Amino acid sequence: MKKISQWLTIFALLALLTACGSEANLPYKNINNDELQTMLDQNVTLIDIRRPEEWKQTGVIANSKTMTFFFKNGQVNPDFIPWFQQTISDKNQPVILICRTGNRSKTASDFIAKSMAYTHVYNVKRGITGWISEKRVVTHQ
Repeated sequence: MKKISQWLTIFALLALLTACGSEANLPYKNINNDELQTMLDQNVTLIDIRRPEEWKQTGVIANSKTMTFFFKNGQVNPDFIPWFQQTISDKNQPVILICRTGNRSKTASDFIAKSMAYTHVYNVKRGITGWISEKRVVTHQ
């Protein structure tokens, strides 16, 4: 497990360093809040990858699933991959990721699309802070 976690941390750092390219070349799609709402209305799964204290602080979007991708120290949660594969068993099923501002979910989206071979991965560009700034509804767990 430790080797997987270390590898994922290295991958995440590399993804952050190389993320400055054209969006057309990304293996996932960045979406705005209107697109997010449309997809939520179609019952696409939304996964909030923040930490429990963040969910408690801001709340979450209704019906989102919560599972931490990065721990506070930057380590990747080793439970995330098996949980994700069980939750989204069909690699062609669309899935949306959200974090606080879109940065962690961008890295997670890249990893899920490239390394786990999921084909319809969406990242919420401005994260939960963008959602809240538009006065959209959140629920508290």
